[in-house]
Amino acid sequence: MPTTAHRLTSLWTTVRDQLHDSREVHHAHAQLERELASYRTDEDLNDLHAILARYSDTDTSDIRRILASQRS
Repeated sequence: MPTTAHRLTSLWTTVRDQLHDSREVHHAHAQLERELASYRTDEDLNDLHAILARYSDTDTSDIRRILASQRS
């Protein structure tokens, strides 16, 4: 039977790992936003949207959402 200390250690490890994963996701999302911000001209954006059209909305929803927010 696990001791209280063991359960707390396991809980702490789980929380720490989840926080680490969350930070990695946030960092990757911020990097994607910076990269997409470089597409500024109508020609660049049209090319990007043509590429996105080849993939499902599920696969490209984050990119489309970022582009829409950068437009406003």
